Amino acid sequence: MSRILMVTPYAPYRDGIAAYAVQQVKALSAEGHDVEVLSPAPSAAHQWLDLRNRRGPAALARRVSRFDRFIVQFHPDVFFRIGVSPRDHAIGTAGLMVAFRLAHASEVVVHEFDDEPLRYGRSNRTLTAHMWRSVDQLVFHTAIERDRFLGVWPVPEDHTTVVAHGASFVPHTTVDRHDARVSLGLPSEEFVFVTIGFIQPHKGFDRAVASFSASGAARTGAQLHVVGSVRVDEEAFLQYRDELAVAIAQTPGAVFHEGYVSDEEFDRWLVAADVVVLPYRQIWSSGVMERAALFSRMVIATRIGGLGEQAPAGTVLVDDDLTLTAAMGAAAGVTEAPATIESTPEPWPDGDRDAIQAEIRRRARRALS
Repeated sequence: MSRILMVTPYAPYRDGIAAYAVQQVKALSAEGHDVEVLSPAPSAAHQWLDLRNRRGPAALARRVSRFDRFIVQFHPDVFFRIGVSPRDHAIGTAGLMVAFRLAHASEVVVHEFDDEPLRYGRSNRTLTAHMWRSVDQLVFHTAIERDRFLGVWPVPEDHTTVVAHGASFVPHTTVDRHDARVSLGLPSEEFVFVTIGFIQPHKGFDRAVASFSASGAARTGAQLHVVGSVRVDEEAFLQYRDELAVAIAQTPGAVFHEGYVSDEEFDRWLVAADVVVLPYRQIWSSGVMERAALFSRMVIATRIGGLGEQAPAGTVLVDDDLTLTAAMGAAAGVTEAPATIESTPEPWPDGDRDAIQAEIRRRARRALS
């Protein structure tokens, strides 16, 4: 068996990639591998290294040759600060390229990538392309994600593979629906929608609240429970949480459970749900969808990113707020036509990561001015 260095956000850091990595580490360890974890911030990992300063990727490169395999759980925010300068982006990219080339065998799980280097000039664009071509194996969760990546960064297709998001997932609870509801203080017989995860604009939890209200589901006794916490204390994220809390307080049948939940409690919420609602504005693939499938829970999700390919049988995919409203009403047994959804005074954009990140920066600047 092999010695593996995995670079990733890690528990107890509140991050979806961290949760994914913990499960992959357990799976690799169960196969007999010796896995050492390096995280970009202090955590339960064996070591940590600030990968977003100029020296971080170069320091990482000096370590990789000690291991048989080098695995990176990749998200741009792990290696590059929002708004990073072209020069600092190039320095970080060069360090990563060297690390991949020095590794005996390298693997990158691409949770998300960006095309920002395309706007940083020819040299940065070329350097980024060389970095991706230096990786032995690029792992994606859906073919849609892989194809989108290859459309921006053409690497040999035989250097890519598709692995199901939930390939290493295992249940964290053994309770049944009744016991899960008792433990969470939920009614035993009413219809329950659950929207769960980190609270940030691209997750679109406000859409679930507005659609639940317009669907008329509350009149049948149905409830919507929104569960989660803010992952990053950026002003725009905190503002979004506050706006969400107000909307929930004004919506009969909707309840806000703000706070970070353990892996076990997260799964109890899924078991307790009749329907899990994933109203994302932007995402590649969803760990929540995979965990809901572990418990055979129905999911209503927006048709975005790779969700259409990832979705298990029985998932209801919707294309906009109107079809989300109709799907929630139908699930709860509403027979009358839904009400018109009232738009928020300043709605968040639906679209790619750049549009949402630009809006986050704009609102953060406004909040600080």
